[in-house]
Amino acid sequence: MKHSMSRAGTPTDNPIMESINGWMKDEMFYDFGLKHCDDINKFIKAYIHWFNHERPAYALQYKTPHQYKHDMGY
Repeated sequence: MKHSMSRAGTPTDNPIMESINGWMKDEMFYDFGLKHCDDINKFIKAYIHWFNHERPAYALQYKTPHQYKHDMGY
């Protein structure tokens, strides 16, 4: 396995992943109320379910990842 970041403190080495991490942090903090979370494991499971089954994505023609995979025959 190879680490994707080559230098410490350089988010421009992998801007796509840095962008996704930023979106997830914002959604978790602002939309899901991470600061009021008592059980982080349940919180993360709920977020992953929401992301895959309820959150439409522009890049997937406003379908959820689950809908897109289903429509593609996976």
